[in-house]
Amino acid sequence: MLSGNTKSRESIQEPRFDYYNHEVPDIDLSDCEFPHVIEIYDFPQEFHTEDLLRIFCSYQKKGFDIKWVDDTHALGVFSSPITARDALGIKHTMVKIRPLSQATRAAKAKARAYAEFLQPAKERPETSAALARRLVISALGVRSKQSKTEREAELKKLQEARERKRLEAKQREDVWEGRDQSAV
Repeated sequence: MLSGNTKSRESIQEPRFDYYNHEVPDIDLSDCEFPHVIEIYDFPQEFHTEDLLRIFCSYQKKGFDIKWVDDTHALGVFSSPITARDALGIKHTMVKIRPLSQATRAAKAKARAYAEFLQPAKERPETSAALARRLVISALGVRSKQSKTEREAELKKLQEARERKRLEAKQREDVWEGRDQSAV
């Protein structure tokens, strides 16, 4: 048992961030030329694209890309202004984030110079080599080395993709028209 100093010393430190009542700052991106683009800055020069992609990994499925400005500045290109606004709420110890309207002159200049490459990021559609193979084989005038079962499997895969695409389009149309989804 310890004896002696019986005074209790308590020190309460206030938190730096209130995570329970966190709200994304209300920054108007609509007046910005590129509302789907944000500036990522103040990160170590040693960072590579993979490091930034790791920080924004939750946005990659929604569509996200990085365009470099210099060693410590990059542009984050999102699929929509709403997603970009959501990303502005990220708190990370290694990077800082702000809307392009508040970005450095160099970042804005880069965005204007590469405007055609800063279109909202979209996921690449599923592809198949069947058409390319058929075109090359017919242009060269050679026979295909692909077996009949391989060709049939590839054709079936393409038909399933077409059907899936048709079904997705129908579901989108049904939602817009207010049709009952349970009947599908």
